[in-house]
Amino acid sequence: MNIERKRRALGKAIRERREAQKLSQNKLALMIGSSKSHIWRIETGRVGVGIDDLMRIADALDIEVRDLLSF
Repeated sequence: MNIERKRRALGKAIRERREAQKLSQNKLALMIGSSKSHIWRIETGRVGVGIDDLMRIADALDIEVRDLLSF
């Protein structure tokens, strides 16, 4: 699996978990100290996710990082 496909898979996992918890992109962004546009770029695979952001996202979504990376 190439890096782009991995970014998209990770973004999809984040989006699915966020939506399952009925959180908006804006709410998630506020929870992790980021912006809605940054969350959108992550979820669409347009940008990679640094480990710090990934850990904050996982904490906000009450999930383990490894569960987001299960692609």
